[in-house]
Amino acid sequence: MPETSNGALPRQVADAYVEALVALDPITGTYLGVGESSPRLPDFSPTGQEAVADLARATLGRLADAERLPGAERDVERRCGRLLRERLTAQLAVHEAEEGLRSVSNLSSPVHSVRKVFTVTPTETEEDWAVVAQRLRAVPVALAGYRESLALGLDRKLPGGPRATRTVVGQLTEWVDEGRGWFREFAGAGPDALRGELDDAAAGATAAVAGLRDWMRDVYAPAVEGSPDTVGRERYARWARYFNGTDLGLDEAYAYGWSEYHRLLAEMTTEAGKILPGAGPWQALAHLDTHGRHIEGVEETRVWLQRLMDEAIEALDGTHFELAAPLRVVESRIAPAGSAAAPYYTGPSEDFSRPGRTWLPTMGATRFPVYDLVSTWYHEGVPGHHLQIAQWVHVADRLSRYQATIGKVSANLEGWALYAERLMDELGFLPDPERRLGCLDAQMMRACRVVVDIGMHLELRIPADSPFHPGERWTPELAQDFFGRHSSRPAAFVESELTRYLSLPAQAIGYKLGERAWLRGRENARAARGASFDLKAWHMAALSQGPLGLDDLVEELSRL
Repeated sequence: MPETSNGALPRQVADAYVEALVALDPITGTYLGVGESSPRLPDFSPTGQEAVADLARATLGRLADAERLPGAERDVERRCGRLLRERLTAQLAVHEAEEGLRSVSNLSSPVHSVRKVFTVTPTETEEDWAVVAQRLRAVPVALAGYRESLALGLDRKLPGGPRATRTVVGQLTEWVDEGRGWFREFAGAGPDALRGELDDAAAGATAAVAGLRDWMRDVYAPAVEGSPDTVGRERYARWARYFNGTDLGLDEAYAYGWSEYHRLLAEMTTEAGKILPGAGPWQALAHLDTHGRHIEGVEETRVWLQRLMDEAIEALDGTHFELAAPLRVVESRIAPAGSAAAPYYTGPSEDFSRPGRTWLPTMGATRFPVYDLVSTWYHEGVPGHHLQIAQWVHVADRLSRYQATIGKVSANLEGWALYAERLMDELGFLPDPERRLGCLDAQMMRACRVVVDIGMHLELRIPADSPFHPGERWTPELAQDFFGRHSSRPAAFVESELTRYLSLPAQAIGYKLGERAWLRGRENARAARGASFDLKAWHMAALSQGPLGLDDLVEELSRL
């Protein structure tokens, strides 16, 4: 990257931040493919959290200097600088409100990060497994730091949510009691030459999980019982900035969620009639649960999903996208037991030695309806998360390491993935009512997320034209009832989702709001270019500009 005699430009400041963060956060390092990170885990204690915040503050100071240099006005520098400033400022706002002292969630928290990183830690050689044993021995200290932060939160009257706490206690119990325990099962795949070392390290990790579980059950849960699960407008607005990269008009976003609800309900009713004449959408989906096309068997489903993504790559490459060879590789995996109910994606390492992967939580099921799988894998895999995240890694030399890896904005990511679902419908990849109703059901879930997530955290009124409890104020109980009535998914999934919304406020609204930004940007670019608009060229330019918050996304997409 270019450098002036006066110092570093924004992209260099951003990349120096990544290097410094990896030293503090070896989990991030592992996802980037940094081998030196593999034996270690982060310091989740208040001291460790403050060290990350100090790095952010120092980086913002260096960025201010960099933005005054000649060359900082170029688009590649400007975009990176704006992203870095917005992300670090949003992260510091969350830190300074001491949210890290009440980080209890069924999906995203330090304890989930600790377990999940083992699924991407290298395990190809005996040397790799020796490093795994070192990381297993680091689990007790990492979890002790997390517990120290939660205990300080109690002292400062900053409780986590009771519902999320109960859920996490249950998850930790499953990780300890499932067979020999999750860590012991994981270590059991290691080589015989290291059997004693791995078993001892896994036993220590398992004991640490059990100890955290016991403390959360016996001390933390009683202390937070009676605290609100919702966060209120001030905290919600802070989290909305963090997850969406913009200061949202929350009431406008709430109204938009309702407008999408009504639009989708009409479309779903039409498609339902084609499947089961006279039936409503969820009657038709219940019919498909029994009589629709299914995949039998967990491994058979994994193979089917792999084939679905491979076929999408073959159909889209050269027509609507231009995919470099590393992007054409994505793996379908089964999520480990004890995961949250929703499927997810993990990106490739920086050198693509570890490919992008989609993960299916089975929740004990062995039979999976096709209508619920297809659009979800277009979202998680191709052309959704995989094409966006892997393309950023592929063009890292044109962006910055920060943009290509850790400078992500949730609403940008989830908005693209939801746009990808809609794109596949537009391109004719959902040719029958069964698959199309499944896609609309997934879209409806995202519209309902906007409604219930904003509604219950802000305790807003349900509109008078709603078919559900008009005029009443939202509560978590009403939200779960509403979500369950408007989803084809089983009760366990609905329960997991509501706990997720309560413990990650404003994250779930980014799907619909991000999709709206992507659609607006595309239509603005189409209107500006007229007959010369090339969707394939627009897609690749859009995917190559790196992550942006919603403050910047529409503007930048419209220019392409």
